[in-house]
Amino acid sequence: MKSRFTILFIVLTILFGCSNSISDKDLNRLGNTIKNGDIIFQTSRSSQSKAIQIATHSKYSHMGIIYENDGKYFVYEAVQPVKLTPLKEWIDRGENGHYVVKRLKNADEILTPETLTKMKQIGEKFKGKPYDIYFEWTDDKIYCSELVWKIYKEATNIEIGKLEQLSDFDLTNEIVQTKMKERFGDNIPLNEKVISPSAMFDSEKLETIKKN
Repeated sequence: MKSRFTILFIVLTILFGCSNSISDKDLNRLGNTIKNGDIIFQTSRSSQSKAIQIATHSKYSHMGIIYENDGKYFVYEAVQPVKLTPLKEWIDRGENGHYVVKRLKNADEILTPETLTKMKQIGEKFKGKPYDIYFEWTDDKIYCSELVWKIYKEATNIEIGKLEQLSDFDLTNEIVQTKMKERFGDNIPLNEKVISPSAMFDSEKLETIKKN
């Protein structure tokens, strides 16, 4: 007969679930679907995520490029610092393990082995650079969507998502205003060029390949 502790554990597991971690089985299935150069989106659990979601009217606040190395998949992302992160670790880090994978509609024609090599070479110049909390359009520091946008632009001459200015976003919410004041004080650079995860997610040049 099961102990009371075991029964309680089973009940709690059913009610609340053990973990949002992606299983090895689901990871293998995902690996059979995704390709080099795919773009993956998630809802970050970072301190600024909620402000980004509100300002852009989107649930997605973080993204990166999927690359395959020696049979294993990684996400090239701008965090602190810019780096390659194992795909499983990247997915598990997001809110509720949720993700969406997108791909260029004509990827088979554009993302040739030569182009993918070029993308990785371009990305190398950003490797190790710090995350840009001020969202400036420079290469000294860089944020997640800026990294992906610039790699694709330079390697393929394709612009995924519309470039905007900071003033184009919804800055009226108190959460957003508080975060902006923390970063910029009273000198918010409203004319700064910005590319958001939301703008890239909504791009007509991408198609959804997988989501959970």
